[in-house]
Amino acid sequence: MTTHSHTGPARAAVILAAGQGTRMKSRLPKVLHPVGGRAMLDHAIDAAEALGCERIVVVVGTHSPEVRAHVVARLGEAAIAIQDPPMGTGHAVLCAREALNGFDGQVVITYGDVPLLKAHDIAPVFEAADALSVIGFEARDPGAYGRLVIRGGELAAITEAKEASAEVLAIRTCNSGVMSAPARVLFDLLDKVGNDNAKGEYYLTDVVQLGREAGVPTRAVMASEDAVMGVNAQSELAEAEALFQKVQRDTFLARGVTMPAPDTVHFAWDTDLEAGVVVEPYVVFGPGVKVASGARIRSFSHMEGATVGEDAIVGPYARLRPGARLDRDVHIGNFVEVKNSHIGEGAKANHLSYLGDGQVGPRANIGAGTIFCNYDGVFKHKTTVGEGAFVGSNSSLVAPVTIGAGAMTASGSVITEDVPDGALALGRATQTVKDGWAARFMQMMTAKKASQKK
Repeated sequence: MTTHSHTGPARAAVILAAGQGTRMKSRLPKVLHPVGGRAMLDHAIDAAEALGCERIVVVVGTHSPEVRAHVVARLGEAAIAIQDPPMGTGHAVLCAREALNGFDGQVVITYGDVPLLKAHDIAPVFEAADALSVIGFEARDPGAYGRLVIRGGELAAITEAKEASAEVLAIRTCNSGVMSAPARVLFDLLDKVGNDNAKGEYYLTDVVQLGREAGVPTRAVMASEDAVMGVNAQSELAEAEALFQKVQRDTFLARGVTMPAPDTVHFAWDTDLEAGVVVEPYVVFGPGVKVASGARIRSFSHMEGATVGEDAIVGPYARLRPGARLDRDVHIGNFVEVKNSHIGEGAKANHLSYLGDGQVGPRANIGAGTIFCNYDGVFKHKTTVGEGAFVGSNSSLVAPVTIGAGAMTASGSVITEDVPDGALALGRATQTVKDGWAARFMQMMTAKKASQKK
């Protein structure tokens, strides 16, 4: 786990991820749905790590073993707390108490379905070490949100909309659900929360009133409505994706990336484009892409797990799959697919080729229609093309095979053996010419067709 240093008391995060997510109507658990190519739950964990939380506990339900497995794979078994059965948000946080045993510091409670909330949005809750702090936001449409009642600079109450007076309903400052408090204070207050309500659940929001009665300072800090947006349905997932993409586009434009039609470009959470990159319309960046300055990504290209060097040209209609590594000034053209291959400086594959599990030397030329035949049905094998080699159009290179430096393959060849440096390899059938055959054939078939029409 990557943590970031900070001053002040130790920090921990409790991430609530035990909801059923039934409104998503999906076989995939809600918190594992991606935004920017990354599970919403991972966005929440990223924020906790960036805050410097030394302990992160994810509260999961028994109905989603996939969520538990996801957390264990990233954070380990110690990060798991089980809520069974679900009895409200207050109960969910209490389920994390054992996992936080011995922790003496501040605890922040966040949510696995709030993917746009970043560390810098959450950080202000830690500024008052002894206080119970709640993140609020100014709602465009307060509707059914709980209202934050603030008096004299302190948070006086969180009032649910269905229980609010007309005066409180007029308040536009709403509750995000994210809060922080000293661990000891938080769990002492949660022990006092009752479930005398319509749903018979233990509500986290009740700790505000209980805290005020116990003399605990209570305060609200503000974030944007977009940052605290929760996702409960597919339409909201699409809205969160759109907001995420806008931030990415604005970030890259400000960095100096040229995009004539930014609204048509789709980014992942970890896309890394240097200043001076040009991205033409309708490009998709999957996770794990890094592009160096001066490179041009042309329209309708799709990339993931790939590195593109300075002044390289990719596309249009190119696909870079995981493990594709393009050095400086490489040209990968239309309908070329590169997977797990290193393409050396100045090498070119401009048309209709598949380069899988290969090594292409500097300034080599890969002709149109070339295939690296890398898979034998069980294992993958490597193709090596040497520096300055010329692979003729429509060549099939059957791996494992090496084309030497400066060597050539004749167009239409099937190459099954290594080609020495500087040599020419021909691997195609001998051409046979039969004079007059085509004319006689066409005459015969035309006459046959005519006879069928009678």
